[in-house]
Amino acid sequence: MGTQDPSRAYAPTTLPLRRTAGLARSCHPGPVVAVTAIAGALGVGVGLDGVRCAVLVAAVLSGQLSVGWCNDAFDARRDAAAGRTGKPVAEGSVSRRTVWAAAFTAALLCVPLSLACGLLAGAVHLTAVAAAWAYNLKLKATALSWLPYVIGFGTLPAVAALALPGRPGPTWWAVTAGALLGLAAHLGDVLPDIEDDLRSGVRGLPHRLGPAATGLLLPVPLVVASVVLALGPAGPAGPWGAVTLAVAAPAALAGLLLARTWRKAPLAAAAVVAAADVTLLLVRGTAPV
Repeated sequence: MGTQDPSRAYAPTTLPLRRTAGLARSCHPGPVVAVTAIAGALGVGVGLDGVRCAVLVAAVLSGQLSVGWCNDAFDARRDAAAGRTGKPVAEGSVSRRTVWAAAFTAALLCVPLSLACGLLAGAVHLTAVAAAWAYNLKLKATALSWLPYVIGFGTLPAVAALALPGRPGPTWWAVTAGALLGLAAHLGDVLPDIEDDLRSGVRGLPHRLGPAATGLLLPVPLVVASVVLALGPAGPAGPWGAVTLAVAAPAALAGLLLARTWRKAPLAAAAVVAAADVTLLLVRGTAPV
C-alpha cells in the first residue's frame, strides 16, 4: 500500500494497445475535437471550397493535437503528485517520451498544413499554436495565463476568413467574440482545478482571483460575447441573436444565484451561454459582407 512515487508514475508501459489508447487520451480529445469542428464549421461558413476547408481542418487538428500532447507531457510530474485521474502519462499508460515525440511530430506537421491555407492565414494560425505552447510551458503559472486563450480563440475566425482567395480578412465582431470566448474558456477550464494547482505552485490569473471570484467573472465575457455577436453585424439580430440575448443574462444570473448550493452552477450556466454563443458565431459567419 502507499502513495505512488510521482517520479515513476509515467514509466513506459509494455502493452502496445494500452499505450496507443493512452496516447489518444492524452491529447485532450474533447477540446481537440470541439475546436477542430468549430474551425471546419467556420470554414464552411465563410465559403471555403472542399479542399481549402479540409486543409484548414487538418492544420487546426495538428495544432490542437500538438498542444494537448505538450500539456500532458509537461504536466506529468505535477499531475502524478496531485493524484489526478484521467491523465494517461501520470498513470503510466503511456510514456512521457512518447507523448513528447507525438507533440513535436504534430507541431512539425502543423507548419506546412497551416502555410497551405495561405501565408498570412498560416502565420496567424502558427502564432496561435505558439501561444498555446507558451501557455503550457510558462504562461499558465503567470498573471498572463489568459492571453494564449484570447489569442487562440480570437484568431480562429481570422484564419478561416484569411484562407479565402484574396484574403478578405475577418469581421471585427467575429474576432472580438472569439477572444471573449477564449477568456471564458480559460476561466472555465481552470476553475475546477484551482485548489490543486495552487498546491503545486501554479498561479495563473484565475488562481490569483480565487475560485469564488473566478466563478463570478466567468459569465461576464460570455454575456459580452453574446451582445457583440447579436448586435455587431449589420442588420437585425435575427432569431438566433434574439434567443442568445434572451438566454445569456438570465443563465448567467441563475448560475451566480445557485452557486451557494451548487458549486458548479456558474460553470454549468457558462456552458449554456457558450453553446449559444458558438452557435450564433457559426450562424452569423465570419467573412466581411
